[in-house]
Amino acid sequence: MADSSNLLAEQRRAMILDEVRRRGGVRVNELTRQLNVSDMTIRRDLDALARAGVIEKVHGGAVPTEAARTHEPGFEAKSALELSAKEEIARAAARLVQPGSAIALSGGTTTYALAHHLTEIEQLTVVTNSVRVADVFDRAQRQLSRQPATVVLTGGVRTPSDALVGPVADRAIRSLHFDLLFLGTHGLSATAGLSTPNLAEAETNRTFIASARRTVLVADHTKWGTIGLSSFAELSDVDTWVADAALPVDAVDAAREQVRELILAGAEPAEDEDEPQP
Repeated sequence: MADSSNLLAEQRRAMILDEVRRRGGVRVNELTRQLNVSDMTIRRDLDALARAGVIEKVHGGAVPTEAARTHEPGFEAKSALELSAKEEIARAAARLVQPGSAIALSGGTTTYALAHHLTEIEQLTVVTNSVRVADVFDRAQRQLSRQPATVVLTGGVRTPSDALVGPVADRAIRSLHFDLLFLGTHGLSATAGLSTPNLAEAETNRTFIASARRTVLVADHTKWGTIGLSSFAELSDVDTWVADAALPVDAVDAAREQVRELILAGAEPAEDEDEPQP
């Protein structure tokens, strides 16, 4: 691809589309370097191509339309996205956990961020199908010279996002019961609910939900409007959704209609209109 900041928008978008089709997907940071334009310019180009129906945006980039629903980014690719939003969500979600609880964490980069905040809470039992989450508690045990939690790793077949899924994972989860499930998702919409490109991961997530007394969705604003190949839950199956303050208005409206509780991490508290002013 040519390295020029003087291309017309139409030329630049044609080049981006060609690259997406040739490689099967591109990342925003790659395009900014190759075309010598800003991140915002590339995102506007991707928005225009998505509106035209020739690509579909995914986290951090774009894929051809026909591949979007089955595209599953790896853990490293996803972990670099929306870091501040994930950290705010993790802090807010950790406040829902009481010492001595039995909790579950699904695979994902937001649950991974949450795990770091849970190492300070005493006497937890943590069920997870995430190799990365289990590693967080293992490292904490070595650093703190105490056991921060009893960790149950489900076993199963490893996905690109380092989640363990499949019949082995499902059997392990089905035999357990936990107070809280912290659940990540690849995509989220009012019509498709929670979805993932991975069929086996969808089934494992359904099993998690069935074994939990309360389901807490941890998902930032970029997940809204993305639809993966397989839906595994409705919005109404979620008891609490912890999101960041950049959540779009239509997502907030949908959540307030279907989810029992919406927590917007990092949002300014609303002023009490009935409170007398000084």
